[in-house]
Amino acid sequence: MKKKIRIAMIGGGPGSFIGNIHRIAMRLDNDYDLIAGAFSSSLEKSKTTGEELGLDPSRIYPDYTTLIKKELQLPAEDRIEAVSIVTPNHLHFAPAKLALENGIHVVLDKPATLSLSEALELQKVLENSTAKFCLTHTYTGYPMVKEARYQVLSGNLGKIKKVVVSYPQGWLSKAASPDNKQAAWRTDPTKSGIAGAMGDIGTHAFNLLEYVSGLKVTAISAQVNTIVPHRLLDDDGGAFLQLENGGVGVLLASQVATGEENNLSISVYGEYAGLKWEQSDNESLIIKNLEAPDVILRRGEGYLSSYAKHNSRTPSGHPEGYLEAFANIYHNFALSLHAFENGEEPQKEWLDFPGIEEAVRGMAFIETIIQNGKSYDKWTNFPL
Repeated sequence: MKKKIRIAMIGGGPGSFIGNIHRIAMRLDNDYDLIAGAFSSSLEKSKTTGEELGLDPSRIYPDYTTLIKKELQLPAEDRIEAVSIVTPNHLHFAPAKLALENGIHVVLDKPATLSLSEALELQKVLENSTAKFCLTHTYTGYPMVKEARYQVLSGNLGKIKKVVVSYPQGWLSKAASPDNKQAAWRTDPTKSGIAGAMGDIGTHAFNLLEYVSGLKVTAISAQVNTIVPHRLLDDDGGAFLQLENGGVGVLLASQVATGEENNLSISVYGEYAGLKWEQSDNESLIIKNLEAPDVILRRGEGYLSSYAKHNSRTPSGHPEGYLEAFANIYHNFALSLHAFENGEEPQKEWLDFPGIEEAVRGMAFIETIIQNGKSYDKWTNFPL
């Protein structure tokens, strides 16, 4: 019988969008058994969520410290092995740190922490822990995003000259209702941190750019905007980027692009060819040739790389999407954990999930783009 990883959730109570997405993702491949949780700062709400999920009432806790303390008192074969942290940003660091210090694996929603200093400290904690760490940058889980990365790193495009990534949303185009829980914490600097749109979706765009291109950003020249009056954090912006190979990048992220949904897209241009992927047609990857017609690669086909094949579940023509991409991150993390537990080296496809380096670089991106956006400097060097 397949051994499931015993996991608890911190956050994800009533009204949480991302909590339920994480729960679906961890269930899709039957890798995890959600057995405990501290779903809300309100014990009553936490109990409501736990009961809806069919958990043992004795393993529904009032807070994360109690959860970890009580679970560690249980026999090793019964206690949790991992936690999924799906709280607002300001509540990421402390539970992740406590879990790692006690040898409990961590799956953490992005962005990793409230500040770069917290992310760097979490990195040090992880280095001294027996536990493993995973960050849920969803979009790197798409099979055709993995194929795009493979095409670039295989040299099929030649030296990369330019990368353009764009993430337009329109859901914050006007002032949000006070009872909109998702908008409330994302526009509150005490909960979201120093960035709004750039922390929420700009980090996804940045992560996708570095993942697909295989290149690190070295400097940023930004304009960060707050369009809606009286909003305390940015809701729009863009940046020119310098890449480590001498190439250039452009990043756009907006939550006030009226009428837009979530059409994240990336284009990569090399010496010999370019490519384009967008979430609205996530099953396709367009290869753009200089002196030949475009070639459209499709998910589920036999000609794709092992990375794209490994992260596909159904044959071509049976669409997969956001939930499956999210689940791929959980699945690869689980496969890697089982391999490490058995003293084996995980397959390279299993290790293809975001980790602590992406966590730290994401926070460095936030601090660099906000710093440059507020200054008169043309460029701000990346701090890592």
